[in-house]
Amino acid sequence: MSRSSQDQPPPFPGTTDITGAGGKELDVEKTDAVDVQEGIIIEDGLRRALKGRHVSLISLASVIGASCFYGFGYALYLSGPVGALIGFGIVGFMVWALMQSIGEVTTMFPIAGGFIEYWVPEEKFPLWGWILVFWVFFSCLTTLGVHIYGELEFYLGWFKIGALALCFFLSFLYNVGAFGTGYIGFRYWGAPYGPILHGIEGFGQVFVLASAYYVGTEIISLAAGETKDPRRAIPQGVNTVVYRILFVYMGLIFFQGIICPSNSPDLLNAHSTTASSPFTIAFTAGGWTWSADFINAIIVVAFISAVNGCIYVQSRALYSLALSGRAPKVFATTSKKGVPYVSILTSCLWGFLALMNLKVTAGQVFSYMTSVGGSAAYIAWAGIILTHLRVRSGMEKQGIDQSTYPFRAFGSIWIYRFNLFLNLFILFIQGFTAFESPFNWRSFIASYIMIPTSVVFFLGYKWYHNTRWVRLSEMDFSDRLVKDDSEDEKKKESRVARLVDRFRN
Repeated sequence: MSRSSQDQPPPFPGTTDITGAGGKELDVEKTDAVDVQEGIIIEDGLRRALKGRHVSLISLASVIGASCFYGFGYALYLSGPVGALIGFGIVGFMVWALMQSIGEVTTMFPIAGGFIEYWVPEEKFPLWGWILVFWVFFSCLTTLGVHIYGELEFYLGWFKIGALALCFFLSFLYNVGAFGTGYIGFRYWGAPYGPILHGIEGFGQVFVLASAYYVGTEIISLAAGETKDPRRAIPQGVNTVVYRILFVYMGLIFFQGIICPSNSPDLLNAHSTTASSPFTIAFTAGGWTWSADFINAIIVVAFISAVNGCIYVQSRALYSLALSGRAPKVFATTSKKGVPYVSILTSCLWGFLALMNLKVTAGQVFSYMTSVGGSAAYIAWAGIILTHLRVRSGMEKQGIDQSTYPFRAFGSIWIYRFNLFLNLFILFIQGFTAFESPFNWRSFIASYIMIPTSVVFFLGYKWYHNTRWVRLSEMDFSDRLVKDDSEDEKKKESRVARLVDRFRN
């Protein structure tokens, strides 16, 4: 028999029950800024409008970006099909462990935290014109509210997953000879195409590339502050990451590696990003003349989704920093509908970096951004893992039983200690090719500039705000460890109800 609502603990730390529109009960944190509009919680200025299905799809499909359909060919060129598969597999394990860390911490502390030119030549419409068009488009789109973002990403996510599955199926048909090119099998996994090319140098560069592609997996931790039920939705998103790693990343490397030779000149020297896609290279060779148009259409949709997600992540991170006093307070400004429009518009300004393509080749821009983004990813991931380890140590120090965790990370704590070591190890060795004779200072700066930058910002913040490390015994876990049993009871009741209905019918 279920407990009365008066005896049930609040399903979210520090919450109280408020009846919204239509008599619907809502769980709202006790904050200084709480409002209820149309049955949706507005908290700390943000609206909790993301549903479980939004979080699950965002977690699964958020990183299927435009470059997934052409950039993975660079990994094939760097290290061959097997080398790329191993490299992405190792980083995939690191990301899986990272997401387990995020799941355990976030459920306790859920805070607000060249394809166009293929169709339209630059002679008819300049590249800078397209950059401005898309900048205005995304600036308007991202200010419509988190509900619009969630719905858009939900349907775009399903489109990307379906398009990826179709590409895998077509790759299988091409590999077995259905395109009329004859059976290929694993021919491209042997010499001279593989299995591993360019030795340790190529293998090391794949780690940098892989980290740049895996970035974005942690997006659900920033969505926690705008999720209706973080303690249910966040674990659902965390648990889908293994499918993303296997289906998206390992699937892309595997299928592209069995249809496209790693020494194809088009992987690096194609006339457009679409033409450099291993899918385009293979399907065109198989006689599918308009395959580039098909891949280009997928890239456009993936691009829209990826940019939309990037603006969301950056704006919410900036908003969270402002809310905690780590950034100017103006970035914490929100509209009546809970949209942090100042942070969003500021994040959109970075879109003007796309104008770099007018003076620097897209390949150079991609290389620089990959190196900087890859090293930044390992630093951020190491910080997340260290936070998880300290939170776990604090709970052990205070004698808190693990059975009370809202979500417990899988396996032994040594998995996450090893993951921290692996992140730091790869961070320091990922730019070793810069030290080869002659010394490549551009590559060195791109690979390591984020290390001193992060240290300066961290120490500068500690000095300016005069903060100190929180001792394990002083960490506050009050009201953070109470599970919501009511949801489990609702699940059981609904299953029984469905079973009874079947017998009645």
